[in-house]
Amino acid sequence: MRVLVIGSGAREHALVLALRKDPAVTALFAAPGNPGTAQHAQNHPVDPSSGEAVAALAAELEADLVVIGPEVPLVLGVADAVRAAGIACFGPSAAAARIEGSKAFAKDVMAAAGVRTAHSEIVDNPAELDAALDRFGPTWVVKDDGLAAGKGVVVTADRSAARDHGAELLEQGHPVLLESFLDGPEVSLFCLVDGETVVPLLPAQDHKRVGDGDTGPNTGGMGAYTPLPWLPAETLTAIVEDVVRPVAVEMARRGCPFSGLLYAGLAIGSSGPAVVEFNCRFGDPETQAVLALLDSPLGELLAATAAGTLDQVAAPRWRDGSAITVVIAAENYPGRPRLGDVITGADGGDDSTAVMHAGTALREDGALVSAGGRVLNVVGAGADLSEARANAYARIGGIKLPGSHYRTDIGLAAVEDRIAVPSRVSQAD
Repeated sequence: MRVLVIGSGAREHALVLALRKDPAVTALFAAPGNPGTAQHAQNHPVDPSSGEAVAALAAELEADLVVIGPEVPLVLGVADAVRAAGIACFGPSAAAARIEGSKAFAKDVMAAAGVRTAHSEIVDNPAELDAALDRFGPTWVVKDDGLAAGKGVVVTADRSAARDHGAELLEQGHPVLLESFLDGPEVSLFCLVDGETVVPLLPAQDHKRVGDGDTGPNTGGMGAYTPLPWLPAETLTAIVEDVVRPVAVEMARRGCPFSGLLYAGLAIGSSGPAVVEFNCRFGDPETQAVLALLDSPLGELLAATAAGTLDQVAAPRWRDGSAITVVIAAENYPGRPRLGDVITGADGGDDSTAVMHAGTALREDGALVSAGGRVLNVVGAGADLSEARANAYARIGGIKLPGSHYRTDIGLAAVEDRIAVPSRVSQAD
């Protein structure tokens, strides 16, 4: 099987690494890829948002399977273009990708499927913003209704900050989604979905805010860990059966069946799981940790999903232990990052660590330099979460990037047993 991975970040680097371990994958390509993927696959330049360009490249490379990593190409219909060219594609159609591309669409699907989520209102007129804000609080959740790379969300107890964010979005011509605040710890659950067939992967927890202790502004994600020692098995089952499967069934009923990776972001509150958001692709940085523990051939799982035969493949197998991802970010991220700084110490790895390239480039003289806000991801694995953390942070100690920063507390609350699911959720009521 010849596989082409579309995208240029750490998620795609992780997908390439996992696919490389699948003996059925005989040729591996990344487009446009990055200096990290180039170590394991052939990189090819392409505009990942152009369906025509991606389909033409896939045909040129004689790819048997195209795996689309980022959300923007999916929302723009790149998967449709690849399939129209007669090539199997892992990733939903543009119609199905609306589950992420339009929060209003996602809310409508969830309402029809009977899935619990936050109460919400769409505001598309600045004159209506103040009255709508008055119907929410004391914690306001203000979102961009479209794609915002994880950074279009403000969660605040400061009404003026909520209003400023909403007004800024409206000024940019973006509808605003106001939501009620959901309590409880958050969970990211990735599921392979083929129509109405749903196969869950390991649950993970992302750390969105830039600073230790969940302080500062939201980012695209500063780290994640898996599995979740505090999440009861019955709650995980409830997420699959009461959230993901009903949404998959409802989308099929609407004539836009989902094929690919359906990502449910949830809050586990006192009344049970409630959806914060749905995404139409592998999450970043959770994927890097989840795939570090995968013991099944990834190519087989993705190809079966693309072919509509997921129900004929054995359930994923997982290695024992835990894994975490820690993001090393450029100076000033999540603001305008400083670029072009030389990175040293990112080479190599062992059985317990790996370094994924997220925003890097090679200078003309061959030096590795920063080229984005989130620059590197360090993945650590271990017998338990404490050991995985120790391995990841020890590896970070050998990496140098001027002005960079990272969170020191990824997974720490779980290690210290400071996360708990409200008791009603783990009971049979």
